[in-house]
Amino acid sequence: MPDRLKIALVAPPMLPVPPPSYAGTERIVATLADELLRRGHQVTLFAPGDSKFDGELVPSPPQSLWSTGYHGDVSSFINVTLAKVWAQADRFDIIHSHVETLGFLFARHSPTPVITTMHGRLDVSGIPELLDEFDDVSLVAISESQRRWSADANWIATIHHGLPLELMPFRPNPGDYLAFVGRITPEKGIVECIELARSVDMKLRIAAKVYDAHEKAHFAEVVEPAIRDGTVEFLGELGQPERDEVYAGALATLMLGAWPEPFGLVAIESMATGTPVIARRAGALTETIEHGVTGFLVDDATEGRLAIERARGLDRRRVRELAIERFSPARMADEYEEAYAKVLDRAREPQPVG
Repeated sequence: MPDRLKIALVAPPMLPVPPPSYAGTERIVATLADELLRRGHQVTLFAPGDSKFDGELVPSPPQSLWSTGYHGDVSSFINVTLAKVWAQADRFDIIHSHVETLGFLFARHSPTPVITTMHGRLDVSGIPELLDEFDDVSLVAISESQRRWSADANWIATIHHGLPLELMPFRPNPGDYLAFVGRITPEKGIVECIELARSVDMKLRIAAKVYDAHEKAHFAEVVEPAIRDGTVEFLGELGQPERDEVYAGALATLMLGAWPEPFGLVAIESMATGTPVIARRAGALTETIEHGVTGFLVDDATEGRLAIERARGLDRRRVRELAIERFSPARMADEYEEAYAKVLDRAREPQPVG
């Protein structure tokens, strides 16, 4: 692989890169773009026009969709983005797609090699069948858990996310409350988090968005009664500095949903502040949390209560050090450079005839 590559990064059209508030894919694209640019690669970012990037930005669309109030189907907008990439494909050595399965046809027929990072669940909505059909498309998983249902897909690598976690605030001493950061949906385990906090007589501070109708309904049914009885302090959706302080001041962050997280940025963010994570033993959290070191993996409320008791004894400085070491932008970029090299090597191999 050449020391310096011409790389196109393709982001979804809904949010700017980086996003103004909590969002996973866009934050990872921003972090990777900045690190690749810092290493001397020529990086072009296809993303909404209100994105901020020191390299070349190709606006697609001119404004992030959600900032305009649009919350409908985004597939047509993604196809417009892919058309813009296609028109310039010969400028690049490799194209790195972050638009999930909607980019598969593009990846198959692109004149420039394409690698696709999958950010969501891969066991629903016909995705297993898509992965079977597009077995020639080069893929990156974000956890071993995510890729386990399609073991025969064309996986180039499994690459855990990285973020500039050294910038997170740190508190050496455990706080007197529990934290939850995320969405107010049943699959995120809000009910279980509230019940656990109530059972140990601790305040649960919730930093979460409530936008969609189903989120509002779940909030009214589950969260509002807990606010009234004093178990929950609801903070709404916070900006990053305020959200990070919520992590840092907690005894532990709770992630008790049965939903198998493909990765779970909340976990590594919390650990970077020194605050351990108490999580259901499911999904990628079994890979990112070191049980008894950076947090605890639990199966039920009884184990959850024991985890809260033992969280006070964890070395919060060590929790932070391990998170920063394991989930750095440099490590993530190293692994993506290796994945790019593998895809480019394959592209140079003679193709079978007939």
